[in-house]
This record gives sequence, structure tokens and C-alpha cells, in this order.
Amino acid sequence: MDSAKVFFKSVKSYSQTEEISRGARQLLEKVVAEENIKLSKRIPLKVHFGEKGNTTFIGPENFEGIIDYLDERKIDSCFIETNVLYVSPRTTGKSHMALAKEHGFTRLPAVIADGETGEDYAEVEIDANHFGKCRIGRLIAEEKQLIVLSHFKGHMLAGFGGAIKQLGMGCAARGGKLDQHANAQPAINPEDCKKCMTCVSHCPRKAIEVSNIPKIDRKKCIGCAACIAACPQEVFYVDWASTSPVSFRQKLAEYALAAQKGKSNIYINYALNITKDCDCDGRAQKPIARDIGIFASTDPVAVDAACCDALNKKEGKQVFGGFDIFDYAEEIGLGTTEYELSEI
Repeated sequence: MDSAKVFFKSVKSYSQTEEISRGARQLLEKVVAEENIKLSKRIPLKVHFGEKGNTTFIGPENFEGIIDYLDERKIDSCFIETNVLYVSPRTTGKSHMALAKEHGFTRLPAVIADGETGEDYAEVEIDANHFGKCRIGRLIAEEKQLIVLSHFKGHMLAGFGGAIKQLGMGCAARGGKLDQHANAQPAINPEDCKKCMTCVSHCPRKAIEVSNIPKIDRKKCIGCAACIAACPQEVFYVDWASTSPVSFRQKLAEYALAAQKGKSNIYINYALNITKDCDCDGRAQKPIARDIGIFASTDPVAVDAACCDALNKKEGKQVFGGFDIFDYAEEIGLGTTEYELSEI
């Protein structure tokens, strides 16, 4: 595979909001011109709305320049996301959109791509080792082009999060997230069940039995994880300990492959507010490294590799792990780690 082009804009501090907004627009313009990209009439912005309590996610004010660019070209857009697997305000569509509004994502409509409880997905076919089909939020799967805006930071299982994770986990419907994390089926804590039957009414395959001891029929369960979102007692959960980090990263790359299939995406990574853990962590975090800037490319692997290399160079050490995902991503054809970096 030929090397990819990655464009870079240095930013000294995340506090420089106008410079970040202006720089992101300049990078978008550069990528479009250098790669001869034909822009669609509609281009959603794939973002992360930030978990409630998290203060270091990339705020929407930093995307103003990109939105201005699209507005000037009369390109329709929205902020697009999917529901999360765990229990939080981002578990269901209505509360997820309310949190997006609370966090300032108001200039564009907020769209939850996999429906109210993660039930609305399209199965995208790939030919990979773990999956033949991946469950991608339907409204994302149906788009021809996305601008994927990713916060570059750490992650407990992935090692780091950037464009690959924003694609693989961020575009997956709830069931797809479960596919990547564990054994593709939720678990249940029967002792806390109040037998309200809410889960039964939400299960599309009638796989939940609520009698003396509530249980999941493993032969019927399709791993959609709607029960996790629906249960008011929060008795359904994911067995995070069952997840192998290496297997998780491979599955993440395969889902990223499915999420970008057939699309001419543009990837913009913000290597700012670099924290140890993900923006899904609902607590205030402190940056663990100095701000670097913004990176852009049409290759999700190359833009992530450039961020990792720049961070390690700036800090004089390897800050994050999980680099085995790069070899696997190249193996399945997601992208390349060979890149040419151009600073603007």
C-alpha cells in the first residue's frame, strides 16, 4: 500500500479555541484540495458528545470553522453519534441528545444513528477474521461521506483512541459494541431484578425469561443489548473482564473497516487535552501530556499513527500502548502506517 498524506496544524494550547477552529478548517480545505475529494451534498460530523461529568472531551466550539466551511458550500450536516453499551445518560437516544445539548452541541441537529435503544442498525458485510457482518448504526451506514472528528487520548483496552476507535466503536450500534467488548451477549444479575418485565417487552427475540430466577436464553439472544438500555434496575451488564485486549483491538479494527466501507471520509484528530482515559469516563480528568495540535487525512490508520509518533516524540517516551492494532489494521486493508506529514 502506498503511503498516505497526513496534514498537521500545530496548536500550543487547547485554550486557543479560535486558533483550533480556524486550524481545523484550514486542514479540511487542504485535504479536500490535495486529495481531490468530491464533497457530498450531506456530510455528518461524527463526534463524541462527552460523558456526563467528563470535562476534557473536545467541545463543539472547536468545530465552528468546519461547520462554517460546510455552510458556505450549502452542504447539509449534523452531529452524529451512537448510544453506549454501559448505563449512563448516553444509553438511550432521548437522554443522549439531552446531554449533547447540555454540552453545547446545538449549532447542528444532534442525531443518534442507532435509534432510541440501539436497535436500529445495518449489517455491513466484511471478510475478516472475527466478523463477517458488523452492526453499524443505520443512519451512519446509509451515509456516503463523514467528517470524523476524533479526540486523541488514552483508552483502557485500546491503548489509545483516535480515528480507528471513533470509527469502530463510535459508529457501532449497541449490539456491535457488545460484539467487540465481550462474548457478544449481555449478562444478568438476577438478585437485583424487580420483575417489572420491561426487558421482556424490549427484547426483539423474546430471549429473556422472568420467572423464579430471571435468565437469558443464550440460544435466542442476538446480543443487541437492548435490555441494558431498557432495564430500570440496571441488572444487565457487560462482563468487561472477559475481554482480551488484543482480541478487542482486532475486533475494533474490523468494525472500523465496516464503518468506513464505501465512504469517502475525512479524518481530523485533535491531539489536545490528552488524557489517560477515554471521554466515556464520567469524571474530570487532567491532561497527561502537552498539547500538540490537529492532524487530518483520508486514512484513519495514518492519522492515528501520526498522532502516536508526534506524542512519543514530544514526550520523549512511548505514552500509550496498543500499537498492535496498526499491524492488524494494515493486514485487513483499513489503511497504512506509512505516511507523509505536511505542516500547514
